[in-house]
Amino acid sequence: MKRVFLIVMLSISFFTVQAQDRKSYEDKMNKLEKEYNSLVELYKTIAEKNPNSLTEADKEQMLEITVKADSLDSVQTVLTMEIVRKFKDSKFPAKYVEAAMYSLEYDELKEAVDSNSGYYNEPQMERPKKLLASFELRHPGMMFKDFEMLDLNGKMVKLSQWAGKGKYVFVDFWASWCGPCLREMPNVVEAYKRFHDKGLEIVGVSFDKDKKNWAAAVERFGMTWPQMSDLKYWESAAVSLYGIRGIPANVLLDPDGKIIALDLQGDNLQKKLEEIYK
Repeated sequence: MKRVFLIVMLSISFFTVQAQDRKSYEDKMNKLEKEYNSLVELYKTIAEKNPNSLTEADKEQMLEITVKADSLDSVQTVLTMEIVRKFKDSKFPAKYVEAAMYSLEYDELKEAVDSNSGYYNEPQMERPKKLLASFELRHPGMMFKDFEMLDLNGKMVKLSQWAGKGKYVFVDFWASWCGPCLREMPNVVEAYKRFHDKGLEIVGVSFDKDKKNWAAAVERFGMTWPQMSDLKYWESAAVSLYGIRGIPANVLLDPDGKIIALDLQGDNLQKKLEEIYK
């Protein structure tokens, strides 16, 4: 009888501790979300201004907001993986995996979408499962998949004209109608300016359906690297080949054409290239 009583008391103690731990993580995540949403609203206020009226102070503030948002994103990723590992046998991690899935590296997402976990069959896991399935088509270690499309001059070109030719190649999937792509583009332009002379090649793959809009965006942002598109929007051949579910998206290829990183943006792109060309 005493033994049964002891087991029951230990169980109660265990679940009480778990509940307290969950509350602690919930509080941290809620605080992060609140801070992030505040930054988004502040960024929107500035971004809605006429581009020609933006002052240097506005631009500097937008940059500061982006840096802060990236920092919060990094904290969210760390906390999410802690939750995944600490509460693997419960349903608790599901909503946090869904919220952070686009910030997780391939290996982290693969760990988080674990079919043996207690949360794998939760409704919130449907989107992370689909994202992982798309990553399986372009994860680090895979060789690039070739395709051909027209460039802006109407000439048929292949990705293999650059990939696997002895240089690092950054393949950027984007579109002129994609707001996040255009916000990220100055960072890509900066990367090209910094590292092209050291050997970096960039190939833009547009999901546009209107050639004029595509060409205008290329000129507007000063994208001086090769561009290609089949002008088929989400029916683009690249979508199924590389499992693209959202843009901006990208893969970084090593000199042999092997994928070594994917979806690098902001400081992560610059830091990765600095590591390569140090």
